[in-house]
Amino acid sequence: MDNNYLNSLNNQQKTAVSHFEGPLLILAGAGSGKTKVLTTRVANLIFNKKCFGQQILCVTFTNKAANEMRERVLKLINNKSNAVPWLGTFHSLSNKILRKHAEAVGLKPNFTIIDTLDQIKLIRNILEAENIDIKQNPPKQILYNIDRWKNLGLVPSNVTLNKAEVEKAISLKIYKIYQEKLKMMNCVDFGDLILHCVTIFQKFDKIRKFYQNNFKYILVDEFQDTNFIQNLWLQLLVNDNKNICVVGDDDQSIYSWRGAEIKNILNFEKNFKNTKIIKLEQNYRSTKNILSAASSLISNNDSRHPKKLWSEFSEGDKVQIQSFSDGLQEAIFISDQIEKTLIKNTKLNNIAILVRAAFQTREFEERFIRIGLPYRIIGGLKFYERAEIKDAVSYLRLIKHTNDDLAFERIINQPKRSIGESSVKKIHEVARKERLSLFDASLHMIDNKIFKPKTEINVNNFVQNILTWKKISSEIDHVSLLEKILDESGYTQMLINERSPEAESRLENLKELRSSMKVYDNLDEFLENISLQTSLDEEWDGDKINIMTVHAAKGLEFEVVFLPGLEEGLFPHQKSIDDNGHAAVEEERRLAYVAMTRAKNNLFMLFANNRKFFGNKNVDDWMPSMPSRFIDEIDKEFIEITDNVINENNDFEFSQEIQVSSSKNSPGWLRMKKNIENKERVKSIAFCENFTNFTVGEGVKHEDFGEGKIIHIEGNKLLINFKKYGEKKVIDKFVMKLSAD
Repeated sequence: MDNNYLNSLNNQQKTAVSHFEGPLLILAGAGSGKTKVLTTRVANLIFNKKCFGQQILCVTFTNKAANEMRERVLKLINNKSNAVPWLGTFHSLSNKILRKHAEAVGLKPNFTIIDTLDQIKLIRNILEAENIDIKQNPPKQILYNIDRWKNLGLVPSNVTLNKAEVEKAISLKIYKIYQEKLKMMNCVDFGDLILHCVTIFQKFDKIRKFYQNNFKYILVDEFQDTNFIQNLWLQLLVNDNKNICVVGDDDQSIYSWRGAEIKNILNFEKNFKNTKIIKLEQNYRSTKNILSAASSLISNNDSRHPKKLWSEFSEGDKVQIQSFSDGLQEAIFISDQIEKTLIKNTKLNNIAILVRAAFQTREFEERFIRIGLPYRIIGGLKFYERAEIKDAVSYLRLIKHTNDDLAFERIINQPKRSIGESSVKKIHEVARKERLSLFDASLHMIDNKIFKPKTEINVNNFVQNILTWKKISSEIDHVSLLEKILDESGYTQMLINERSPEAESRLENLKELRSSMKVYDNLDEFLENISLQTSLDEEWDGDKINIMTVHAAKGLEFEVVFLPGLEEGLFPHQKSIDDNGHAAVEEERRLAYVAMTRAKNNLFMLFANNRKFFGNKNVDDWMPSMPSRFIDEIDKEFIEITDNVINENNDFEFSQEIQVSSSKNSPGWLRMKKNIENKERVKSIAFCENFTNFTVGEGVKHEDFGEGKIIHIEGNKLLINFKKYGEKKVIDKFVMKLSAD
């Protein structure tokens, strides 16, 4: 190996690579070259003969990262494959260990790993065998509870429920049976891979000590993303020398919703005495203005290791803070900026639009399709390709044309109506024989008593609903029609019952679909537009604009980044705050920091003064939006603020550009602040009193959410517990008081 391999490292990196003994915490700031440090550290251990390659355990979070590290290590050690360490994800390494010791947990070495679909199917079978109502106990929700218990290292016998967790009693019952069934079938799920290893390490000292003695050095990437059981797995493998090196950035811990615990990295030096802490603070990605703006934002977090990131790059352009009248103008601005300015000097592949919520992609997709800008959705489906959107559109298509067999087949059992595959097959057979559409064949089979009695009732209820909705489709607007379909079909309730993050996202997407329909005059126009979009929405050769959620962007970098939707309730996300309070605000701030530090040269942070309010039947009705608190937390020295207005020709005009100094009392900043305050868009945290005639405990009615009771007031924002939709925060002008009688 070339002895000059250390020459490409900076001083902090060299220290991290060359510190061999005892626990080591490497705090790697955004863009500071952590992968380079990890791979060089592995090579340096081997080169200095501290251990053999197979005595190093190196843990990553993705197979892609593991493969990249393996290639880099091989290159550094001159492709001596016998010197490559144990390198992989928690799950792949656990699988390797478990195959050798499967009998210790009652399995055979050739066990099968089942996927999520198989897990849900198994849980469904157990529910049916136990005569438990599947509608009241959705398999996805039970699986969610089981996964959480496994991430906490809890086998069924160790789970205890308090009084507030009574609804999880059935999940616990299923968990016990589920684990027995898996063992009987010689199967494991992904959670079992780590859980079984932990069980083996805790129960069998000889096995644990064997691996402790073998792994002289342990290295862990992205340590801030570890959950409880992953951290426990690591602690059980660390030997008496405590030669464990973890690399991570607490400022980029953004996965609490899937079990990650930031306290693992914050408390590392408490769990391992005499920990050496090295901070990688030189950034190799962003300009100084972008880096400084992001650093000033994240400094508002309490739960973090302080870091001072710096860069040798130029100052660069200031971060652009742009305000717009509404979300559509926000999308038009971004497309104009790309077309008129960026496309001249920047490849589309180097441009990214990062959104907080998946439903935000819709306006950008529609805009780009309309003007012919190629794009790709990373880490998710395009808006109109999502299952829930396809389902909703299929209902509308079938109501418009009952001979639409593709739509019929998609929704005949969605949500579940106990109409099995064999029944659908019979409908197909009759349709072919009688030369009828599937819908008409169903009516024919009902009239001629061809179905089994229970199936006949279910099919008849479905077709009669379609006929009823078809009849009223000429009497109500198309948005109201969709709302009626989603409610009366049970589709909305199905997603509410799931009570999972995925279901929440799907509900948000359906709300966005209703919002998008309002710009069309009728159902025909909307369906025509959808078919046009899906036919045009094909893959292009060459460069494409990248659209993705901020979560999906972690680890990536782009020349230009647009960050739209920086509004209270969206970013930071209101549901996250409602669920976890201050801790959620800090994670949302970390998420914003991750988004900002993806940008290399140009960063645009945007917000709209108005957003279409989900569910409003009046197309011209808007919900005033308030700028995100994060905008106010960025040091004004590193930003430029522009207030955009639209003229009669729908073209952008820019008010005089506001260049603000570091002082919050500068004329430009005060002008911006005053403008926001005059429009009643002051941040929620700024309210020190209530500006409304409503009172806590008062009954109110909302046009879409129905009746509810006020449980909290913040300025003119009311937190209302609606009978049908649960807790929602709305502006007071959108509700009316219920009469006393």
